[in-house]
Amino acid sequence: MKLTRPARRACLVVHVTASAGWLGLSLGLLALGTTAATTGSAATVEASVRAMKLFADWLLLPLALLTLLSGLLLSLGTPWGLARHRWVYAKFWLTLATTTATAFALRPGVNGAVAAVAAGHPLPDAGDVLFGPVVSLSAYVFMTVISVLKPWGLTRRGRRLREVAGAGR
Repeated sequence: MKLTRPARRACLVVHVTASAGWLGLSLGLLALGTTAATTGSAATVEASVRAMKLFADWLLLPLALLTLLSGLLLSLGTPWGLARHRWVYAKFWLTLATTTATAFALRPGVNGAVAAVAAGHPLPDAGDVLFGPVVSLSAYVFMTVISVLKPWGLTRRGRRLREVAGAGR
């Protein structure tokens, strides 16, 4: 399946926009988590973790899924392929891993922090609000770098497909 040029461009715009939004949202979550972990004000801690919950519940997972799906569509609908180039393959697996971590680690950690703070307790563990955004932001910056540089060349499958295409000429 090959995307038409307008479809490819539209999908690329969606993918880049969702990816940039996800990266920016992670940076915002890191700023809020850092504020919650370092402030001495209980009101600021509560406001920070509540804002993190709002972003995590309403924005993070939809952006993650949109990034994953648009990237998958681009890889399958263009000559880059999903398993032809190592950088595309790496981005796919990192996006899948960070999407999974968002759903099953980051959001529950933020929800636990909100529950504790709302009950009048101090922030239980700064790692609950810092670890997820740090890991996510690192992964997204890395994925951005490999999207621009396109390192590592072809996979074995990519080399085999190129050889078959060259032999057919």
